[in-house]
Amino acid sequence: MTESTAIAVAMSGGVDSSTAAAMLVHAGERVVGLTLQLWDQTRLAGRLGITDAPTVGRCCSLDDVYDARRVAGQLGIPYYVVNQQERFERDVVRPFVREYLAGRTPIPCSLCNNFLKFDQLLKTARGVGAEKIATGHYAVNEFDEKRARWILKQPTDLAKDQSYFLFGLTQEQLAHTLFPLGRMTKPEVREAARGYGLTLAEKPDSQEICFIPGGDYKQFLAAYLEEQNVPMPESAGEMVNAQGEVIGRHEGIFNFTIGQRKGLGVASSAPLYVLKIDPASHCVTVGSEAELATRTLRARQLNWISIAELTAPMRVRVKIRNRHQPAWARLEPAGAGEVLASFDVPQRAVTPGQAAVFYDGDEVVGGGWIA
Repeated sequence: MTESTAIAVAMSGGVDSSTAAAMLVHAGERVVGLTLQLWDQTRLAGRLGITDAPTVGRCCSLDDVYDARRVAGQLGIPYYVVNQQERFERDVVRPFVREYLAGRTPIPCSLCNNFLKFDQLLKTARGVGAEKIATGHYAVNEFDEKRARWILKQPTDLAKDQSYFLFGLTQEQLAHTLFPLGRMTKPEVREAARGYGLTLAEKPDSQEICFIPGGDYKQFLAAYLEEQNVPMPESAGEMVNAQGEVIGRHEGIFNFTIGQRKGLGVASSAPLYVLKIDPASHCVTVGSEAELATRTLRARQLNWISIAELTAPMRVRVKIRNRHQPAWARLEPAGAGEVLASFDVPQRAVTPGQAAVFYDGDEVVGGGWIA
């Protein structure tokens, strides 16, 4: 086997990426393990009041690096840790902070995949003599000769489907990426891990954002800005109902996200939800759950996968958040690099800053960021 046929596996220290590596090794491939070191978990611990930062439930922790190294040793493959903390802060953490302060709700995992992980993994892989990378994502990619395009598809285990987070992958990246777990269910992956004798076969899945311990993004924003010696921007303003009547005031738009019910700070005889956040006026609009539904969305910063571009209206299913059941819509060009999706049935809590991913059957047509 030549040097160019090596496969670099992105090893996160979890059961999925470890099993993917083991599968390739046992299939006779020459495998190299890579871990991107993205964030120092102890960096803001003091400002967050954390004396012993928990790592269980968070990806990319120092414990995960140790686990990945141990699995690489068990499999007998070379293993490298690549420090990408500076770029992660630039391309993921800072945009995350900016978006929240502007009243939008970003997805750091998609930012990381789109602007850092796959790009950097391919560059690093080539530096160690590999032409392909493999990850533990639950997704499928195949080359369609008729369209001469790489196609990204939903996996067999829809409960673990990660295609939503991968909508930004380019044709170049898809052409050099393997998803060994795409046709497996999570129970099958754990069983395979046991069969390979992997010590972390029972390790729980990560759930939290890697750089936000406890999932408290408001606390993180305050701690990060304090560390940067940047004052929290003034964004207090009025809270109004759907008719524009002022019903109270709030401390800052970064405290809210579309669809939020708790912590609004106003009394009401009926439940209220955040309907709209205006970053210019700092006005937060609240209303009933029925008023939370909308029939259209615009998306921008688009990436197309199964098609080269959208030139005519198309029927698709649209996913507006990771756990959202994709909804049927008419997708059409809207000028200036945007598309308009018109839903058959109004959808709840369409949130600026989140991704809208478009599906044709099990294929990812493409996606963009909700405007």
